[in-house]
Amino acid sequence: MKRNYWPLLFISIFSFTLGMIIWTIMSAIKVPVHEDEAFLKSYHDLDRDFNDVVESNQKFLAKYDFKILINKQEFNLVMSDMFLSQRAIEKKSKHKDIFNKGKNHISISVKDKNGIEQNNVEIALRVSRATNHNNTMDFTNKEFILSNSKFNAEVDLPLKGNWNVTGSFKVGGDIGYLFIKSNAI
Repeated sequence: MKRNYWPLLFISIFSFTLGMIIWTIMSAIKVPVHEDEAFLKSYHDLDRDFNDVVESNQKFLAKYDFKILINKQEFNLVMSDMFLSQRAIEKKSKHKDIFNKGKNHISISVKDKNGIEQNNVEIALRVSRATNHNNTMDFTNKEFILSNSKFNAEVDLPLKGNWNVTGSFKVGGDIGYLFIKSNAI
């Protein structure tokens, strides 16, 4: 009697495929998932409220002059970087190379349109790696030192590479949002 091995081939292909499916699921479960938290909101909230964020920035800038100084480079409430890839930032942005590996200085000043310094700013600032949350640093008013009507903080970046700065700044009922992509050299 002649043996038929075709059923064994189908059983082995089925077993291999089932094993690969189980392996893929197990591998995927072990990898951490980090949600994007631009402007310190979940991406669901940001999708729903993005127009409100833009309007809030316009109202904030109509009432206040906002300046953030990162290692002697001055910026205002920037949001355009969120639409660009890191490669585009490296090629055509004035925000590249603003950080150094190691110590960095951040200074924030907010004045009303009459030139009066605002010392009651509620700060929520995050400096994080573009790829994961292993080096995320959150800063609030507790980490900033108020000196000469400017909020100053030192940030220690442990790695070279791409970094994001995102935050919100609240004065009274007005909120301004910031998003800068850069890199540490």
